[in-house]
Amino acid sequence: MVTTTPPKSAAPGWKPSSWRDKPALQMPHYADGEALAAMEARLSSYPPLVFAGEARALKAELGRVSEGRGFVLQGGDCAEAFAEHHPDAIRDFFRVFLQMAVVLTYASASSVTKVGRIAGQFAKPRSSPMETQGGLELPSYRGDIVNDIAFTEAGRAPDPQRMEMAYRQSAATLNLLRAFAQGGYANLDNVHTWMLGFVADSPQGHRYRALADRISETLAFMRACGIDPSTTPQLRSTDLYTSHEALLLGYEEAFTRVDSLTGEYYSTTGHMIWIGDRTRQPDHAHIEYCRGVNNPIGLKCGPSLTAEGLIELIDILNPRNEAGRLTLICRFGVDKVEKHLPGLIRAVQREGRRVVWSCDPMHGNTVAAGGYKTRPFDRILKEVQSFFAIHRGEGTHAGGIHVEMTGTNVTECTGGARAVTEDSLSHRYHTHCDPRLNAEQAIELAFLIAENLQAEKQGRSAREAA
Repeated sequence: MVTTTPPKSAAPGWKPSSWRDKPALQMPHYADGEALAAMEARLSSYPPLVFAGEARALKAELGRVSEGRGFVLQGGDCAEAFAEHHPDAIRDFFRVFLQMAVVLTYASASSVTKVGRIAGQFAKPRSSPMETQGGLELPSYRGDIVNDIAFTEAGRAPDPQRMEMAYRQSAATLNLLRAFAQGGYANLDNVHTWMLGFVADSPQGHRYRALADRISETLAFMRACGIDPSTTPQLRSTDLYTSHEALLLGYEEAFTRVDSLTGEYYSTTGHMIWIGDRTRQPDHAHIEYCRGVNNPIGLKCGPSLTAEGLIELIDILNPRNEAGRLTLICRFGVDKVEKHLPGLIRAVQREGRRVVWSCDPMHGNTVAAGGYKTRPFDRILKEVQSFFAIHRGEGTHAGGIHVEMTGTNVTECTGGARAVTEDSLSHRYHTHCDPRLNAEQAIELAFLIAENLQAEKQGRSAREAA
């Protein structure tokens, strides 16, 4: 970006490198510091992946969600992999994501903001810095941007050259996503046809057919009125934003740029970046970095987060109480959400903080089965249902869902209409890190969330009429 005004940040004493003066958890150790510095310097001269105006547009959409006028669908891969970078995989993710969005849009009767965990989701926090196999101890796999999944000494050594590969894959992915979103593939008629195919093939299709039929009737009425993709550009294109966990801070710093229009700093690696549950210490490096860029920020909220701690973090990350700036991504687990979420909601309401509430029903529901990590679909659904019920009880807006998913029919999460069993996990267990919903499970979850959105809509109408 060409700078026409002096750079500025809303955060006092902040600069893109100020995180380096803070403790930093979950960061890899590179043996060759000079090679790392050289790579970061090289990346700082590369073009941005996304632009400040796009991040501002996302923030405006999230601002409407924070006011109860929309819903956020955030989802994608647990960790993108270099070896699985294929146009068909990107297309399949995009297709399933659009199907989910159409179902949620109709059910909520409001706009659905689509945010992919894609084009940058390469780094992963780990519970242990080391891993042992067969008596050999090596560094844990931290995502393809850091090291290799192969359990070898050379593969597990953090390599700064991998950051350049992550950048190039992100750029290629973004290029294809933009083509899909604006080039006709997102045509609403196409998406609805795909969705009808899912309903026809699903063992639970009869449960979803009524909603699908109502969408068909609505589209038929619109066509009768002359509103169809051939006459209305909004029906043949869409907006898709990107997001990832801002874990590898040297990479993020290299792509921190100044917007030529406003003079403000933005991370240009993705439209939204988030802070994980393991790196949200208020005086540590990840909070320090994120407080100074003007992108929408996500904050993962787990069971160890207190109401007081949450308010402290909100005030650090969003001191101006700006709508759309901060999304709270709640990941408690089905057995803990009712204990922890109400207190956080009440504290935020009491202090008048403006946030988007989103549910991550994946990370708190990981179990072991048959030698694999998995996530039972019924536990995922139950946490989502609890999330909506708690917000209805508190009179607040359940604003979004955040899921790890793929556009292909892997066998990583058990359950669903076409039930993946413990015995079938090994058939197509492809994830490099955590288990993902497959295409059918993801669309099924959207239909089940739609029922909650309709209940929330009815409750809101009743409150407004009272």
